[in-house]
Amino acid sequence: MLKRIFIPNRGEIAVRIIRACKELGITSVIGYSEADRESLPVMLADEKICIGPASPLESYLNIPAILSAIEVTGADSVHPGYGFLSENPFFIEVCQSSRIVFIGPRPENLRLMGDKSEARKTVKKGRLPVIPGVDSLVDIEDARKQAKKIGFPVIIKASAGGGGRGMRIAHTPDEFNAYWPACQQEAKIAFDNPSLYIEKFIERPRHIEIQVLADEYGHILAFPERDCSLQRRHQKLIEETPSPAVDACVRRKLQKIARKICRIINYKNAGTIEFLMGGRHVYFMEMNTRIQVEHPITEMITGFDLVKNQIEIASGEKMRYHHRFVPFTGHSIECRINAENPARDFLPSPGKITKLVLPGGPGIRVDTHIYEGYVVPPFYDSLLAKLISYGRTRQEAITRMQRALNEMKIEGISTTIDFYKVVLDHPVFQSGRYYVGWLEKLLNDMKNKQAVGSAAGG
Repeated sequence: MLKRIFIPNRGEIAVRIIRACKELGITSVIGYSEADRESLPVMLADEKICIGPASPLESYLNIPAILSAIEVTGADSVHPGYGFLSENPFFIEVCQSSRIVFIGPRPENLRLMGDKSEARKTVKKGRLPVIPGVDSLVDIEDARKQAKKIGFPVIIKASAGGGGRGMRIAHTPDEFNAYWPACQQEAKIAFDNPSLYIEKFIERPRHIEIQVLADEYGHILAFPERDCSLQRRHQKLIEETPSPAVDACVRRKLQKIARKICRIINYKNAGTIEFLMGGRHVYFMEMNTRIQVEHPITEMITGFDLVKNQIEIASGEKMRYHHRFVPFTGHSIECRINAENPARDFLPSPGKITKLVLPGGPGIRVDTHIYEGYVVPPFYDSLLAKLISYGRTRQEAITRMQRALNEMKIEGISTTIDFYKVVLDHPVFQSGRYYVGWLEKLLNDMKNKQAVGSAAGG
């Protein structure tokens, strides 16, 4: 087992890793920025060291500073969490050359699956379902011809990254001509790579993902699916498992595909295979080669501790559970509580938390790094907490989440709590018939109603 784990991260995921270390008897060392000096991870870790100023480029993305901190603190391993350096193959190679264990996959896994075009080619070779599309396009004339062959609507994506950057949906050739240069510019700025790919746009799809764990001994576990279709601008807001749109037959099909992809690329540690589902047809979309923000809902229905599993696999341990398809009980939902103002187009809302009341009771879990008096900095992601509910049935999980949202109080800053109350009360969510794009439609409807109300009031 590893002895000292360095955590170059912040927020709730840093707290999550520290807690896993404590349960395993491992010393946790937090590398923090100057802006996070008073943060909860710094308070909870066994040891702490500042790695730079507030700017992520000078701290959480500063590889020389992080390596120096690892050397100074005598850590034998590093857990990157998600974001920042979690999917940087160069960082992994530097760690390996310095005999530092990277708790995650190998650099070749990241390079292959981090490039959407190469990932699609690899999956195609395995005769697995991929959405019709064309990879690695730069020239607009060639791209326009390929789009016509595929048939509109098409979606344009950056080849080298995600998070919604460099992504547009074109329903007509004119829209395609307008969006292509903007997508290239965004891709160049975000990923230093202007290459794009286009694929057939599936109307009203579901975004479904399969969590996987793979050890050094050839054991691959495929977990029940998570439904991540409730998104705003390609950013997930609410997730649930199992999906209300997936039956046992489709679930097993998804799990088999996920296991086969892991075997093809010889994957190790935790990862997530993401799919787009139209009707009962499923298509590979991409692979996230790290722990996911939404991993707690999988833990709730399976009893696994995925972060501890990551550490054990990186330590060279053999997974004790060898069933290929992990069984589950009940239902779980996660709401990402963000420091944003939904009434002002989700404008970030940093500042001091003057009052905090966290919910509890049966079937409720809160993963967070905030506390009363904590000052939310303006430099990072706006995630404050992950509110998670569990129930024997989907309806019980929904009812418990509604109760928890009503109990939760965060004052001093704006949050998304009240917005989630509206979503969970909505008949479409209650029925489980939502899809990728539905949340955007709901937000537009809410804006239009507010505009009409304001005009009537005026």
